[in-house]
Amino acid sequence: MPIQTEHDPRLKRALKTRHISMLALGGVIGAGLFVGSSAVIASTGPGAFITYAITGVIVALVMRMLGEMAAAHPAKGSFVDYARMAFGRPAGYMTGWLYWYFWVIVVGFEAVVGGQIINAWLPDIPVWVIALGLMVGMTLLNLLSVHSFGEAEYWFAGVKVAAIVVFLVVTGLYVFGLWPESKASFANLTAHGGFLPHGIGSLFTGVVVVIFSMTGVEVATLAAAESQDPSRNIRKAVNTVMLRILVFFVLATFFIVVAQPWTDLVPGKSPFVTTLDHIGIPGAGDMLTIVILVAVLSVLNAGLYTSSRLLYVLASNGEAPRWIAGVSKKGVPVRGVIASTLVGYGCVVIAALWPDTVFQFLINSSGTVFLFVYLMICLSQLKLRRRWVAEGNLKFAMWGHPWLPLLVTASIIAVLVSMAFDPSMQVSLLQCLIAIVAIGASYLVLRLSPARRQEGETATRLTESA
Repeated sequence: MPIQTEHDPRLKRALKTRHISMLALGGVIGAGLFVGSSAVIASTGPGAFITYAITGVIVALVMRMLGEMAAAHPAKGSFVDYARMAFGRPAGYMTGWLYWYFWVIVVGFEAVVGGQIINAWLPDIPVWVIALGLMVGMTLLNLLSVHSFGEAEYWFAGVKVAAIVVFLVVTGLYVFGLWPESKASFANLTAHGGFLPHGIGSLFTGVVVVIFSMTGVEVATLAAAESQDPSRNIRKAVNTVMLRILVFFVLATFFIVVAQPWTDLVPGKSPFVTTLDHIGIPGAGDMLTIVILVAVLSVLNAGLYTSSRLLYVLASNGEAPRWIAGVSKKGVPVRGVIASTLVGYGCVVIAALWPDTVFQFLINSSGTVFLFVYLMICLSQLKLRRRWVAEGNLKFAMWGHPWLPLLVTASIIAVLVSMAFDPSMQVSLLQCLIAIVAIGASYLVLRLSPARRQEGETATRLTESA
């Protein structure tokens, strides 16, 4: 049965190049960098910036592979459609629902985090009430139009990028002795237990944590399908974001461990705040808290957009209830937005009622999903490369094919294997596998049900005639 992957005329091409570029750039800058980097430095030592460099290269190369496919064949479902094209309907179904599962859980989680941040300022309002309020606000924004989403994400991302740039300028001056009364020393790289106090293996175990903080950059290839020139915008987004990821993550971490002894950093507390306090910047904590809140709103906005488009793609191909494929006059898949939002509301309620059981299971099981999605992107590129060459559509080639893609694929598999032997990661991996088995079982139910099979065929015919 043929599957439609070209641009759907019901979706408006209202996103501009600046929206796509900033979405790709801002998508990776969040609480994972501002706060989560403290845990990476604590487990690795001063050499943590190398862990960020290794992970940044992996993510950048995966984006290049995805960029090759998206430039050759722009599709509203991006890597979900490429998985389907490469390995058939089961691969597309699994990839789409896994990625949707990841994002709706992230939306609920980020809403709770945002509620906790605002609750610190307004303690009389319960966290869950604030979280639901944030969800409602972002839902209304996504229901307006795709341009509203793009414009909001542009400014959200702009605030995050500006914060990182200011931090790099200030700490750079401090590190190189150009700041008054600077106490920074490159000796901090080796003077407190060594460059890698926990051994060279810590460089690679840290990749598991870091790669999760870089998730989100691939959303740009989904959004590009709703822009005027998808191929050009994808190429530009991939080219600009690769270097900036490495600069923002690697350089920021390097400056942090040079500015003060790495042992002064406390896991769970933002090393950015600690560093600015060490330099003597007044109000650093309050300023960064506002930036982190903006980052949370950015992820909420992007998460609702991404999950709604994935539901739309799945419904269009008969792999979700077909009523979800309806769109408004402004080209917004309203039902997909509302369906994804309802799951987010459910996560907020679960977080309030069962924070340490059900909610923790959802967080653990969704985190590792991303590695499987990246693995499918790599495998799809390896399979489809010959097709792009034969069709004359290879406009944005991945470097070093097939050896470099094979190396990246092997690296992701190695990360997954390392999780199986890391006690701190085993639960997350196991719970992710449970989620994968559940989604696989749902596919079998879908295919074996005559009514659902007929629904899928009807939805596909309607999509192809649209």
